[in-house]
Amino acid sequence: MPISEADVQASLHALVDPNTSRDFVSAKAVRKVSVDGSNVTVDLQLAYPAKSQHEALRKLVQGKLAALPGIGKVTVNFAHRIASHAVQRGVKLVPGVKNIIAVASGKGGVGKSTTAVNLALALAAEGAQVGVLDADIYGPSQPMMLGIAGRPESKDGKTLEPLEAWGVQAMSIGFLIDTDTPMVWRGPMVTQALEQLLKDTNWRDLDYLIVDMPPGTGDIQLTLAQKVPVTGAVIVTTPQDIALIDARKGLKMFEKVGVPIVGIVENMSIHVCSNCGHAEAIFGEGGAERMCKDYKVPFLGGLPLDIRIREQADSGRPTVVADPDGKIAAVYKEIARKTAVFVAQKAEDFTARFPSIVVQNT
Repeated sequence: MPISEADVQASLHALVDPNTSRDFVSAKAVRKVSVDGSNVTVDLQLAYPAKSQHEALRKLVQGKLAALPGIGKVTVNFAHRIASHAVQRGVKLVPGVKNIIAVASGKGGVGKSTTAVNLALALAAEGAQVGVLDADIYGPSQPMMLGIAGRPESKDGKTLEPLEAWGVQAMSIGFLIDTDTPMVWRGPMVTQALEQLLKDTNWRDLDYLIVDMPPGTGDIQLTLAQKVPVTGAVIVTTPQDIALIDARKGLKMFEKVGVPIVGIVENMSIHVCSNCGHAEAIFGEGGAERMCKDYKVPFLGGLPLDIRIREQADSGRPTVVADPDGKIAAVYKEIARKTAVFVAQKAEDFTARFPSIVVQNT
C-alpha cells in the first residue's frame, strides 16, 4: 500500500515538538508534505529560530515516519518565520523591529548585561536577526562587551545607523560619549535619550531587539514599560535573598504595566573551584526557582559563577562566541530558545501589515 500525504500528516499530528510541547500540525509548522513513491519530503517552518535543534528534530521526525509501512527515504527541510507579537495596548511597534525583549533586574551586579549580550548572541547563532539596545544611560557596558569602538554614522543628519559585532546590531549612549565622561543628567533627559536611541536608530529587519535595562524600577523602566512596545521581560537575579527581594520588585513592576514575564535567569548559581573542582553555592541555592514557583513564571536557566564568563565579556568576546560549543554557551542557547518559544506562542500583532485608512471629503 503506497504512502499517502494523509498518513504523513497523521503521524506528524501525533509528534510533539520538545521545544514547544505542541505537535507540529497544531503549531502550523508543517508547510508542505511531498510524497514520491515511498520517499517523503517534509518542509517544516518553525516560529522560533533553532539551528542547533535541526538535527535532533530531523531525527525525531524521521524516527516517527519510519513506523509507516513501506516508507523509504525521509527528507526534512527547515525554515523559520519570526512574527511580530502582541505588546502593551496603545503602543506602536518600532519600525524595523518585530519583538522587543527587556532584560532587567531589581539591583545591579547580578550579571544582567552579560546575560543580555549572550542572549542576543545566542538568538543570532540560532538564525535570528538580532539587535541590542543598551538602555543603561548612566553605565553603558555593551560597547565593551561586544568589543565595539567608534561612532555611529548618520546618513540623513537625523537618524543613526547601528554598529555591528558578531552579527548583532547594537546601539548605546556609550558610542556617543567618551568612556570617562559621566552622564550627569536628570530623569527626563535620560528617558528622552532612551526614546531617541530606540526610535531614531535605523534597525534593519530585526526579529528580536534585546534591551539591556539599568537596575531598579525608576524612570527608564517606566518609560520602557509605558512607551516602548515590549513583547516580554526576562528577569535576572542571583540566588541570594537580598537580590531576590529586588528581583521581585522588578517582576511586579512589569506585571503592573502589562508586560508579560518571559521567565527568570539565575546567575552565580554555583561556584566550581578551577583548581580542585569543589562545588559550592556561595550565594545560596534554589532562590530563583522558588521565586518562579511563587509567581508562576518559567525558570529559564542557571549560570555558574565562572571566571571565564567575566573574562570573555570583558574582552569583547562573550561566551556564546568565545566558546560556542561549551557547556555555558549551551545554557545561554537554551535560555534563548525558551525565550523565542515564549514569544512565538503569544498572539501575533498584525497592525504593521495594514495600511492607514484615511477618509477625505472630495
